[in-house]
Amino acid sequence: MEQEIKLGKKIFIRNAGKDEYWLQDIIYANPEKLGLGNLISVRKEKIQSKGGRLDILLKDPTDSTMYEIEVMLGETDPSHIIRSIEYWDNEKRKYPQRQHFAVLIAESFDRRYFNVIQLLSLTVPMIAIQADLLEVGNEKILSFTKILDVYVEQEEEEESKQVTETTWSEKAEWTLDTAKKHFEILSEFEKNIELKFTQSYISIVINGKNHYQYDKRTKPNSVVWFNVKEEEKVDAIKKLLDDKNIVYGYSKYKDFNFTYDKQFLAKNQDLLKKIHEIKEKEFASEE
Repeated sequence: MEQEIKLGKKIFIRNAGKDEYWLQDIIYANPEKLGLGNLISVRKEKIQSKGGRLDILLKDPTDSTMYEIEVMLGETDPSHIIRSIEYWDNEKRKYPQRQHFAVLIAESFDRRYFNVIQLLSLTVPMIAIQADLLEVGNEKILSFTKILDVYVEQEEEEESKQVTETTWSEKAEWTLDTAKKHFEILSEFEKNIELKFTQSYISIVINGKNHYQYDKRTKPNSVVWFNVKEEEKVDAIKKLLDDKNIVYGYSKYKDFNFTYDKQFLAKNQDLLKKIHEIKEKEFASEE
């Protein structure tokens, strides 16, 4: 028997007798419903050092990525846009080794302000999510829809363009400089090594294989990714990073990642060499 599909209508949350704190509580208790992955809740109504309260702070447990959430009922406005960026910047300064996303959740996005968010997202990793309360018969259903994630989509749209070192010099010179410094360190003992450029990342290629990938973050930070599969090697690298109190992620795809800048890299050359020594053994065992 074919299942009946019911029609619903959107109603505003205040008209249902609920307020902004109710919506915050729902999100805090069910962060996975936002469509941003299996996130965990960290804090709610977090007091900021420069004043104000961050509505919700969420975290991705696989790589420690942080999501600074600003929630509002009704239609978004300039004050909430500014506030979401301000709180994102506060947390980013407090935890500079982590990746951060500013997330604005509202019931409606005015076209004028939505265009502003789109422009801002070219430099600030912003995500816009629309919260819809639907009335279906005697039931009320809350849903979340991600309507803007330009930080990711922009890379996909430009992938077909020819990319060179000059492209990265114009796009994110700090990431290029960091990757080149790492390249110089490895060149001391690796001969068949080169830098390759795509729209999404810079890779350090050794003996024809990608060993490290660099992606830009807000200046002066960049994130480096590298794959390590063997548990023995993973444990050894984790210990190196833990001993240095470096915040890092290790994903289900067996990728390490951590964020730093050129200055950090210059101070930790021995660490990078040791990591590479461990990785070299792994690559040698695969051939």
